[in-house]
Amino acid sequence: MMNGVVSIRNKNGEEKVKIERPGGSSCPIWSIAWNPSKDEHNDILAVADWGQKLSFYQLSGKQIGKDRTLTYDPCCVSYFSKGEYIVLGGSDKQASLYTKDGVRLGTIGEQNSWVWTCRVKPDSNYVVLGCQDGTIAFYQLIFSTVHGLYKDRYAYRDSMTDVIVQHLITEQKVRIKCRELVKKIAIYRNRLAIQLPEKILIYELYSVDSSDTTLMHYSIKEKICRKFECNLLVVCSQHIILCQEKRLQCLSFTSVKEKEWLMESLIRYIKVIGGPPGREGLLVGLKNGAILKIFVDNPFAITLLKLSTSVRCLDMSASRNMLAVVDEHNTLLVYDINTKELLFQEPNANSVAWNTQCEDMLCFSGSGYLNIKASNFPVHQQKLQGFVVGYNGSKIFCLHVYSMSAVEVPQSAPMYQYLERRMFKEAYRIACLGVTDNDWRDLATEALEGLDFDTAKKAFIRVRDLRYLELINSIEERKKRGENDNELFLADVYAYQGKFHEAAKLYKRTGHESRALSMYTDLRMFEYAKEFIGATDPKNSRMLMTKQADWAKSSKEPRAAAEMYLSAGEHLKAIDIIGDHGWADMLIDIARKLDKAEREPLAKCAFYFKKLKHHGYASETYSKMGDLQALVQLHVETCHWDEAFSLVEKHTQFRDDVYVPYAQWLAENDRFEEAQKAFHKAGRQNEAVKVLEQLTHNAVVESRFNDAGYYYWMLSMQCLDIARESEEQMDEMLKKFERFQHLAELYHVYHSIQRYTDEPFSSHMPETLFNICRFLLSNLTKDIPLGISKVNTLYALAKQSRKLGAYKLARYSYEKLQDLHVPSRFQESIELDSLTIRSKPFHDSEDLIEGMMCYRCSTNNPLLNNQGSVCINCKQPFIYSASSYEVLPLVQFYLEEDISDEEAVSLIDLEVPHVDRKAARWQDMSSESQSLKLDEGVDDSEEDPFTTKMSFEQGGSNFVPVKVSHSVLRSMSRRDVLIKRWPRPLKWEYFRSLLPDVSITMCPTCFKMFHSEDYELLVLQHSCCPYCRRPIDEPN
Repeated sequence: MMNGVVSIRNKNGEEKVKIERPGGSSCPIWSIAWNPSKDEHNDILAVADWGQKLSFYQLSGKQIGKDRTLTYDPCCVSYFSKGEYIVLGGSDKQASLYTKDGVRLGTIGEQNSWVWTCRVKPDSNYVVLGCQDGTIAFYQLIFSTVHGLYKDRYAYRDSMTDVIVQHLITEQKVRIKCRELVKKIAIYRNRLAIQLPEKILIYELYSVDSSDTTLMHYSIKEKICRKFECNLLVVCSQHIILCQEKRLQCLSFTSVKEKEWLMESLIRYIKVIGGPPGREGLLVGLKNGAILKIFVDNPFAITLLKLSTSVRCLDMSASRNMLAVVDEHNTLLVYDINTKELLFQEPNANSVAWNTQCEDMLCFSGSGYLNIKASNFPVHQQKLQGFVVGYNGSKIFCLHVYSMSAVEVPQSAPMYQYLERRMFKEAYRIACLGVTDNDWRDLATEALEGLDFDTAKKAFIRVRDLRYLELINSIEERKKRGENDNELFLADVYAYQGKFHEAAKLYKRTGHESRALSMYTDLRMFEYAKEFIGATDPKNSRMLMTKQADWAKSSKEPRAAAEMYLSAGEHLKAIDIIGDHGWADMLIDIARKLDKAEREPLAKCAFYFKKLKHHGYASETYSKMGDLQALVQLHVETCHWDEAFSLVEKHTQFRDDVYVPYAQWLAENDRFEEAQKAFHKAGRQNEAVKVLEQLTHNAVVESRFNDAGYYYWMLSMQCLDIARESEEQMDEMLKKFERFQHLAELYHVYHSIQRYTDEPFSSHMPETLFNICRFLLSNLTKDIPLGISKVNTLYALAKQSRKLGAYKLARYSYEKLQDLHVPSRFQESIELDSLTIRSKPFHDSEDLIEGMMCYRCSTNNPLLNNQGSVCINCKQPFIYSASSYEVLPLVQFYLEEDISDEEAVSLIDLEVPHVDRKAARWQDMSSESQSLKLDEGVDDSEEDPFTTKMSFEQGGSNFVPVKVSHSVLRSMSRRDVLIKRWPRPLKWEYFRSLLPDVSITMCPTCFKMFHSEDYELLVLQHSCCPYCRRPIDEPN
């Protein structure tokens, strides 16, 4: 508005934002324009007023930056279609170009009157002006490329006022804001020169580490505040070079002109080609075709060449020996600088660059193609748009329109050109610039075939081919040892490459036929190997057959391999294959054909027969070999015991080898009695004892007390056998026998107590349990055996005593329990019973006490005797029934010293004519037991001699045994006597029944006494003796 106010309204005309300018009505707003750029974060409004100011505002009304002062009254503002530039026109009769930030760049066109309107054609660089005098002017703006390049650093102008430095390898970029029109850019090493309208800025690359070439931090080093007019600008380490038509000026960074050169023609091209700081060299090309070299510290120019046509582009090779020139006819000319000789020329070139890492390579562009030339080889072409401006290693820097790009170009073509001429070292140098893995492999292979091992080694290292590296190392080692036959080395190379026939020819030529043969056989080329050796060499033919069999084995053709091994006489290898595949028919054929002297193949056959479980074939093979030891081992391993026993009968030296494993096998299969016999036969009683001791311990730990008792009984018998056979161990074994017999009986009876306390029901009568508990407590010493619980025994005794009326004994048991650690499950019951038992009379049942009468002295013994299972009066040991544990009416008697067991039995067996007994007879119960059955008591008016012998002196503290003489033995009836016929070295034990009407049965194996009825019932239940488990059908 004229009053200097800007009003921003919506489409309905409602005011949203109001911007008041400082000048008010003295600065009327004449033109406004919105920035059309979509890249800006905010909407930007450009405002031009007749206070000769240009300002920028956000949509919110906030001003961006400061006001830009103009030198005229602006009449029109127009943005380029992308918002990067602004066109202003007004009272100065011209249209000017500004950046989007308001920095003036230059004049577009001058007119004869005020410019009232200007517009930019969308998406183009065309500008139209409208003037006060009616003139319409149409302009096209051309934005030239302002840039500079040094090796891999490229600097170019952006947005007319900024400079961007780009690292072409790492793609890093850094922007330098100048806020003025950038006119010229030059870059060299760590220097960057930027020419602005009124000054030149010199920047330095800041680097802490001088070896780091990727840093991109530039800082201002110098400012030259002068206006210069020049066509070209070049910067060196300590100088800037200004080029204006024919004139070259060298200025220091402090604006002092040090040198000036005046050329005979216009300068078309200038380039810094390096040199020491302050003494750099320049390459200059003139329009008249002259090419000069100038040093900044030398006032005189050096003429290198004089061409007939104008120079467009120049470059010098890395070693300064060759010069490449592109003339105005687009022809590339390459000269030797020293001799001035034209080396070659190529058409269709507009720019050229030498490779900075390789002396003989250059590239040039033209007609849409990139051309790479190495040495004097033909040119390699590929499509590429733009101008080549640099060539570093495998990267070519190309400028296309306004953008610079680094193109990775494989150097394959020049490398192969060198390879064709067998120039391996030069090819390797080219490959180092950048080629594919396949190219490296080709180079390595060609160099190896050309016997250039050094180059081949380097190339194979590149592709990490260890196999060829090992070959090269082996060849080098052989060379050190003095080998120098190149044909032999080449043969090895061919073999590695798969050229086997060529390798074989070379091997043959060098006299190394064996290597060719090994090569063919290793490669399984047996037909070629046969052709190579012919039919004249039987040794090699057999070796070949063996190797062919090896191959057949590894290639999973085992049957063919086995047959080949047999043909080659390699029986062991054939047997291994046949055995591994389980072909028993082939194996037995081989075993039968082999001579018995060939023990190793036969042994291997037998081994595989055992592995395949062909016992018959293995037995046949061992028999053929005559290896009895192995045959016995075979029978044992396969558990063919009958064959093993028959062999032992003929060859007793193998007794231990058979019976010991047999016993172990029986023990593992829970056949312990048979195992015992087997150990006996092998003479290994100690092993038998150890096995049984372990089994006994396990049974106790697992609370199988019945089994524990049985095992202890077996152990005792085992000890008795050892005592009989070994004089040295007799005393020790007899002690063990007594102890194991005692333990066997304790565990046997405790089994019933344990079942009563742990199980809900019991199969025993109360009287039986009562007797068992009393027996166990009477026989327990201070050292209670493992697993037997005194608490359980006293608890069971207390319970049964109460039931049977032995209240005094029950009260005694409960009192004893108070001193012991009682399990919680019994605690409440015991405490209650301890109280309630006190309500019962303090005496035991008379019937129970009468049951403990001594049959020798007729003394009634207490129910529980601290002295053990003996009479308190006469000390005669009680004889118990092994089932009900009642006291049996038996008295043990001993023979006088001069009477042997056989004599005693013969005397007892004599008939006594004056004794008349009614219906007294032995009753045979079964084949293994005998019972004494008397129908009525003996009515004998004469006194029995045995009764006389039973008398003893009253009051004695020592036990007086009953000893009988010949006459007493003769007076005895066989029916009244029971004999325990213990094996040596034990003596027989004799017992006389005092109540003939009580039927007693004794087991002939364990010699335990039973009431006949109890024994018969138990044998019927278990089909064996309840104590020693002797089967009823086993002969005595």
